[in-house]
Amino acid sequence: MLPRSHDWETLRSPARPEFLLLRPGTRIRDRPSGSSEGKSSPVFRGSLPSSPLCFSLLQRKSSKAKEKKQKRLEERAAMDAVCAKVDAANRLGDPLEAFPVFKKYDRNGLNVSIECKRVSGLEPATVDWAFDLTKTNMRTMYEQSEWGWKDREKREEMTDDRAWYLIAWENRSVPVAFSHFRFDVECGDEVLYCYEVQLESKVRRKGLGKFLIQILQLMANSTQMKKVMLTVFKHNHGAYQFFREALQFEIDDSSPSMSGCCGEDCSYEILSRRTKFGDSQHSHSSGHCGGCCH
Repeated sequence: MLPRSHDWETLRSPARPEFLLLRPGTRIRDRPSGSSEGKSSPVFRGSLPSSPLCFSLLQRKSSKAKEKKQKRLEERAAMDAVCAKVDAANRLGDPLEAFPVFKKYDRNGLNVSIECKRVSGLEPATVDWAFDLTKTNMRTMYEQSEWGWKDREKREEMTDDRAWYLIAWENRSVPVAFSHFRFDVECGDEVLYCYEVQLESKVRRKGLGKFLIQILQLMANSTQMKKVMLTVFKHNHGAYQFFREALQFEIDDSSPSMSGCCGEDCSYEILSRRTKFGDSQHSHSSGHCGGCCH
């Protein structure tokens, strides 16, 4: 290592004594009077330029730093755009308002009206009904999984401030089916995530469940979400077949069987169906990631 720079240096190279070892950028002044060096010693004025190699390395380092900063800025801008879409969707008073034809289902012996509300806009009795129906339909499925059934956790999930509900009413007074969903960010993408689709036994196998999912797909497109996502138990064979075959949902990249985090040890799959705003590329990141907008 060269000694610290002084106003002038006369350190000679041991291998080539005719050369001075000069630190890049060292300022060399005229030799002071009375110096013991001979007149043949080279004397320089001014500042020597940095070596080309050193300058090249500095340039390369600076360029990489700029590239990393630019990439971070682009990623932040992309995530801001994702959050802006989710925020805009969550600010809607009624995502179904623009599609009045979908507010009624009159087929296969059913005549029900459908409304879309945030959980905060539902009557407590309606929330209790939705929870009880979910427990009746799903408790055994949960108990057969690694999750187990927990009343408190399920109720907290269903009453989260972000929760939206599609409710199907018979005679405008008796609830017979519902879907709990949210506009959220999943693995870097803006999505509509379907948490539940539950029907009373008397209205099953009449197309109402499929109709509710089609409404979710419609709202996902209208709010520029990239896909509709949901979680289904592998041992819930009827539901799995319904989503995969009847509704053409695919196993999502974030599903354990695709991401490699759990594989066959997991009792569930994450399914998704892309909207017209989705693309065929992988998500921005793997695994589950929470929303950035709340």
